[in-house]
Amino acid sequence: MQIETLKTLAIDALEELKARDITQLDVAHLTNVTDLMVIASGTSTRHVAALAQNLVEKAKAEGMRPLGVEGGPNADWVLVDLGDMVVHIMLPEARELYDLERLWADLPSDASMMAREPASTS
Repeated sequence: MQIETLKTLAIDALEELKARDITQLDVAHLTNVTDLMVIASGTSTRHVAALAQNLVEKAKAEGMRPLGVEGGPNADWVLVDLGDMVVHIMLPEARELYDLERLWADLPSDASMMAREPASTS
């Protein structure tokens, strides 16, 4: 599935159940683990679980099986791994505490790290 199609699917699934403060982070230049992160807030642990479940169901309906889902029905943070995109659904308190937007914005890119590594002398 194309990343734009996947992003649209995820955001539509989150908006359908009234997720709050949906943010997208392009992290392709920062890590090779995933290309895009989406972060959204739920109003309660029940809402966070419902948002994650809706996202998983929508992905499966489009023929995509999530690689993993971390966090349970009473969690304040659920992560849905869709391969090229990872979705974090959090209570506002957890989102403020972990501040993923700032964390990822402050990381040096893979390219800048490679430029700083000394060349091997074999």
